[in-house]
Amino acid sequence: MLQERQKSCKERVREHYRGRVENMATLWRLYCKDPEASDPELGCWMEYGLGFDYVAPGTFGRQPRGYWRFQLSWGGPSDEFRFYCDENYQPTKIEYWFLDWYDGAKVSVTGKARGLLDEIWQDWRDCELPQEAKRKAEE
Repeated sequence: MLQERQKSCKERVREHYRGRVENMATLWRLYCKDPEASDPELGCWMEYGLGFDYVAPGTFGRQPRGYWRFQLSWGGPSDEFRFYCDENYQPTKIEYWFLDWYDGAKVSVTGKARGLLDEIWQDWRDCELPQEAKRKAEE
């Protein structure tokens, strides 16, 4: 019996990215109307994802630049959005990463998805979430 080859992260990343963006858009719209609102399958915005933190430069090999990570899942596979910002905490680049046991792939966030992520980021920035995450990482 032949074992089916598992697709690489590069082959799977776009499908996972689209699903995450759709889920986030649904929850974000609900949250903006009513912060207590939830979706029967997805839950509520405030409980979506595993964490938000700052990854300082040099944390991982060949990583010259720090970024903020909105981690959505962990293990095999895991996925996250990475926000690269200027000194005023404005995103200059946003990427979605899909990682699975010694393999990984990314998608640059553009178009409507970029607009959604920028809106979410501005809410976090107004609440000083990125600033606090960076302070914690630098302690």
